[in-house]
Amino acid sequence: MAKLMKVTIGDCLKKQAEDYKDQEAMVYSKLGIRYTYQEFYELTTKVAKGLMAMGIEKGDHIAVWATNVPEWLLLQFGSARAGAVLVTVNTNYQTSELDYLLKQSDSKALFFIKEFRSTSYKEMVDSVKSRLNEFPKLKHFVQLEDQSSSYDTFREIMTAGEIISDAALQEREDSLHCDDVINMQYTSGTTGFPKGVMLTHYNIVNNARQIAESMNLTNADRLCIPVPFFHCFGCVLGTLAAVSVGATMVPIVQFDPKEVLETVEKEKCTGLHGVPTMFISELNLPDFDSYNLSTLRTGIMAGSPCPIEVMKKVIEKMGMTEITIAYGQTESSPVITQTRTDDPIERRVETVGKKHVQVEAKIIDPVTNNEVKPGEQGELCTRGYHVMKGYYKMPEATKEAIDSEGWLHTGDLATVDEEGYFKITGRLKDMIIRGGENVYPREVEEFLYSHPSILDVQVIGVPDKKFGEKVAACIQLKEGHDLSEEDLKAYCKGKIAHFKIPEYYMFIDQYPMTASGKVQKFKLREQAIEALSVVHE
Repeated sequence: MAKLMKVTIGDCLKKQAEDYKDQEAMVYSKLGIRYTYQEFYELTTKVAKGLMAMGIEKGDHIAVWATNVPEWLLLQFGSARAGAVLVTVNTNYQTSELDYLLKQSDSKALFFIKEFRSTSYKEMVDSVKSRLNEFPKLKHFVQLEDQSSSYDTFREIMTAGEIISDAALQEREDSLHCDDVINMQYTSGTTGFPKGVMLTHYNIVNNARQIAESMNLTNADRLCIPVPFFHCFGCVLGTLAAVSVGATMVPIVQFDPKEVLETVEKEKCTGLHGVPTMFISELNLPDFDSYNLSTLRTGIMAGSPCPIEVMKKVIEKMGMTEITIAYGQTESSPVITQTRTDDPIERRVETVGKKHVQVEAKIIDPVTNNEVKPGEQGELCTRGYHVMKGYYKMPEATKEAIDSEGWLHTGDLATVDEEGYFKITGRLKDMIIRGGENVYPREVEEFLYSHPSILDVQVIGVPDKKFGEKVAACIQLKEGHDLSEEDLKAYCKGKIAHFKIPEYYMFIDQYPMTASGKVQKFKLREQAIEALSVVHE
């Protein structure tokens, strides 16, 4: 790959608007919205000017709380051009989480949609507005929908920007630097309070370019993006990767497997992103075979460990012969390793690929911090241009994550082979210790996936008086299939070590999930403890 680019998101978009001005940049198939790169660039100009007219200064924080609506996308690029830091809000947040984020992030404005599923965002925003004394920095509320509202609307903000001259916007853009923080995402907070990860133009523009290169993405591609924008998967691997090469973005407002396949067919998408659970639900649609997916070639499966069986089906049944697996975390902008389109299928289903160019990665013993030999398991650490600037207003947490030599400690267990291919073997904190034996959930999950009746499986540890922990498997069965605990124990016997065979089996319809599609194992563990009446002493 060419050397790292010292450009801003605005510089990147401007170049594509010049090079591919008449090509479609953004298509919302179901909404009938289509913008060329030139039109998209002009709309982001209006957004940037609108923010300036609101009094948003370079470096100010603005929060966006919405599904993948068109306004989110315009705000992503418009705010970057105005030098405002976009703070992305998880669509599953409730009142206390929203309060925490708005205060901790020092957000000056909140952009929001009226509601999501059965949750009224407006009621929660009304509550925040009635307690403004608790939010000293918060000055503006903007509803993204057009309908009459007690709040300013997105369209009104864009209109208000007409008072800002082209010269004033140019002056603002000229003052921006690629090392400025431009995006802030809150980690899920499965331990302690969520932390605001500060990412710069330099971090995410270059990561997006390397992602696109690994996928062989070009301006000829049309990328369907059903993963949430508030997460790096949506706004870096999705929108920014597409823009980095002049490809067409084809977002889905809210994930629905049927709408995804309809959109891929109608828009002749060549790429499709998703977490494993999304691909599972697409593949299991009763009328799956009726969709013409012949244009699909590439895409990314990421966000959580990718079951080998699911990966094989995506390649065989969806025709995604060049699908890649990406691995990383928000703190690393987010991708550290990725498979390549020409990697052998075994590599693409059994590993998370090699480290990106310009990225360092190593596996260390979590106790001694010494690097381990190829094939030995340890914690994956990474260093380079992609490592976050730090956690916002959390210097101690930043020091814990990034050591004195600049290495980011991921908290993930992994191995790397002689050829440089990485395998993620679990989370340090998910590892199950049963009577002194280490059990890695991923290994047991991969084995159970091979059972023809199992749709999905998550393996967790539950407390046990004698062994410390025992292994539990939470299983989703395929429709019309039936299995008993005895069947599964018999299936495992003689094939995996006895201490790895799950002691408990729970058959469930759905897993507790984050809005970005990750299974919340800590919640699953709580459910299992309650359902199995396991007493922790």
